[in-house]
Amino acid sequence: MKPLLITDCDEVLLHMVRHFGVWLGETHDVDFTIGGGDFSTAMQRRGGGPALTREDMWGMLDGFFPAEMDRQTLVPHAREALAALSEIADIVVLTNLQDVCRQPRIEQLARFGIQHRVECNQGGKGTPVARLIAEYDPSVTVFVDDLAIHHESVARHAPEVHRLHMISEPAMAPHVAKAPAAHARIDDWNDAEVWIMERFVAGVPADAI
Repeated sequence: MKPLLITDCDEVLLHMVRHFGVWLGETHDVDFTIGGGDFSTAMQRRGGGPALTREDMWGMLDGFFPAEMDRQTLVPHAREALAALSEIADIVVLTNLQDVCRQPRIEQLARFGIQHRVECNQGGKGTPVARLIAEYDPSVTVFVDDLAIHHESVARHAPEVHRLHMISEPAMAPHVAKAPAAHARIDDWNDAEVWIMERFVAGVPADAI
């Protein structure tokens, strides 16, 4: 049995919010303030106008993915860390995008030298994580994500998983507290690689939080 790494993509492997904000200004005349975790409150129409709703936010995200994905840039050290970890572990990228974005995401990551299985998901990630564990039957599993809600979901559905909270965007990370359901918070892939490898080598389930 091999270890299993299940990792998010946006703000973990690839920068997104900084490029999304630029695109909002160019395309929708909307200012986007990076910081905090609520996209809808971070958006403001230039020159006034009605406040943007969550429905507006989701519509704009649908406009960004997949058409504007080429704007995204690689998080420092992410490619190298995954390459090192893949020498002993299976890796799955679990990204919360519509299924139509799966092939564009695969191709996008491949251009950055990251070629691992990609699965799209909508909603909480606990159920798909549990499903992947049943499929791979790993010796130990580590989950990496930038959103607290997904750590909570994985804690409910697969409590044996080691959960690492990572926010790779420097303009956002200081404003977001560590996810309560995560075992650790590390925002740099050099340090994250060490933490993950330690869990892989130990090969024991995560402690309950």
